[in-house]
Amino acid sequence: MKKRIALVYGGDSSEYEVSVKSGKNIATEIDRERFEVYEVVMKGADWRVLRNDNGFSVVDKADFSFILPNEGGIGGTRIKFDKVLIMIHGSPGENGLFQAYLEMIGMPFSTCPATVSAITFNKYACKCFLRDTGVKLAKEVFLRRGESYNVKDIAEKLGLPLFVKPNNGGSSFGVTKVKSIDDIQQAIEFAFTEDNSVLIEEFIEGREMTNGVYRDGNTLISLPVTEIVPHNEFFDYEAKYLGASSEICPAKIDKRLSDQIGECSQLIYRHLGCKGVVRVDYILRGDEIFFLEINTVPGMTPMSLIPQQVRAAGLTMAEFITKLLELD
Repeated sequence: MKKRIALVYGGDSSEYEVSVKSGKNIATEIDRERFEVYEVVMKGADWRVLRNDNGFSVVDKADFSFILPNEGGIGGTRIKFDKVLIMIHGSPGENGLFQAYLEMIGMPFSTCPATVSAITFNKYACKCFLRDTGVKLAKEVFLRRGESYNVKDIAEKLGLPLFVKPNNGGSSFGVTKVKSIDDIQQAIEFAFTEDNSVLIEEFIEGREMTNGVYRDGNTLISLPVTEIVPHNEFFDYEAKYLGASSEICPAKIDKRLSDQIGECSQLIYRHLGCKGVVRVDYILRGDEIFFLEINTVPGMTPMSLIPQQVRAAGLTMAEFITKLLELD
């Protein structure tokens, strides 16, 4: 009997459109011989299941089920899911809010648990959690909205250039590479348009690498490492989703370094208590590997990095998604 899967995308952040693209792409890749798939679009309190008749059904939030109308529109069948495949980037699908709801109603899902999602979505909290693991981290300054700060002190601690970014968020929304002390305040104000806390980090000159990790049964597997060569100043939204970057997979680095990155990704995965597939971003300065951030609901658009790494590993996306959905 086929497992019923709710493929959920949308959400409430600036990443809504990216999430929709990820969801629509994954919908074409899932093995329909194994899984009965229903697309669920979420926006605020509006949770809709898309139907084959081009209509929609409203999700019953009491148990995350819905009514599938009978032909002719009289009566219907209540559909309950076996698992939720989360493709929401940003809130509420990557910060633990949706996961907490699913945990409360006892519904299995594909991503990290709620507490892990909350920690990893908060860039500063994630760095604090990893600080004693030996993973190399960039120096930072953390600010909350309304907190006083001195741009000269920030520049003195971190040097220039530096990066200013929303503490919670993804897809590089609200991120600025700052080269002048005169631009720090404006960059901070810009980051605050996306979040109530801001992370300011030193700039590390090096090559940007990223690496997917997932669990296959009881075995952790690192996907091939990708090197990202942005055509812009850094790996911003345009570079990520509009083709303004070159992505080399597998990365042209020696096997020793590639293995070290994979081992670092697995260490981070285990230490944080991750589940499903995650993507870990790094800066490689010589032989030094600096952690940037972790994405627990990585992009799955046709241009996204995880699908590229999956193909480089010799898997089809259908095979890969099946592995994720069959995990307990």
